[in-house]
Amino acid sequence: MNPLNSPLEIGVRALVLLAESHPRPLDLAQLALLDHAVLHSGDLNGPPSLHPSLPGHTGELGMKRTVLEQALLVLIRAGLAKVDADETGLVYRATERGPAFVDILEAPYVERLRQRAEWAVHHWAPETDVRATTANLLNGSLPSPTPFEGRRD
Repeated sequence: MNPLNSPLEIGVRALVLLAESHPRPLDLAQLALLDHAVLHSGDLNGPPSLHPSLPGHTGELGMKRTVLEQALLVLIRAGLAKVDADETGLVYRATERGPAFVDILEAPYVERLRQRAEWAVHHWAPETDVRATTANLLNGSLPSPTPFEGRRD
């Protein structure tokens, strides 16, 4: 199994995002866009990106949903996340065990991921229209990034 962009890797990122938004749920579209935001935060006026900005990386969004669904099933089976239905459709949230599990992860990458998840969930996402931003990313029509004035790691 290739660990890059596997359900395991995307599952860890999704769990970090769900833990950061806990107890507020996120739907699949929000999770896919937030995952993109934590990986490519530098392109979105945030902290430096975790992954390099390669041509065509916005195409990841289209392929990510299927693997993200698989990743969420892994988290649900492990008791780290759950799925609920609300007036908007299916939403996912971390269980009480989810944030506790994230807290025991000590890799430097996970710490940088957590910092970007905090930025994405609390600073970038509240002002973001998920559908419009996803369409703009796929069409390559997002504005040029401006310098990030927060902490650089």
